[in-house]
Amino acid sequence: MSEKILLIDDETEFLEIMSERMQNRGIDVTTVASPKEALKKVKEESYDAILVDLMMPEMDGLQTLKALKEINPDVQIIMLTGHATVEKGIEAMKLGAMDLLEKPADLNSLSEKIHKAKARKMILVEKKTEEKIKNIISSKGW
Repeated sequence: MSEKILLIDDETEFLEIMSERMQNRGIDVTTVASPKEALKKVKEESYDAILVDLMMPEMDGLQTLKALKEINPDVQIIMLTGHATVEKGIEAMKLGAMDLLEKPADLNSLSEKIHKAKARKMILVEKKTEEKIKNIISSKGW
């Protein structure tokens, strides 16, 4: 089963190129050029990983990261940037980003990180499911 990702970037040319390259690798890609549109998508659908550009005019990547984590604290976010600074990278990680990659991102490295994000998501879902089952069993007194 392929990974399902959401790619958020204000540069439409970048979205088109990355989407095509990832789809050629069997990754299911949804693209949005607006962080606000991305927030709507995340409320409607589940993604294995979300790739967020750090520098966008509407909302920057860190604001987008915070908003995405408010919607779903377990969402796996990989930040992409052409303007990496150590400070921004540290802040992104403190806010819950899984990783920060510089553009142009190496597709092999990015694919590997997306695969790891999916694995992390699956573990979190499994833990939540186990917890729900334990709660049901304990409430029934079985």
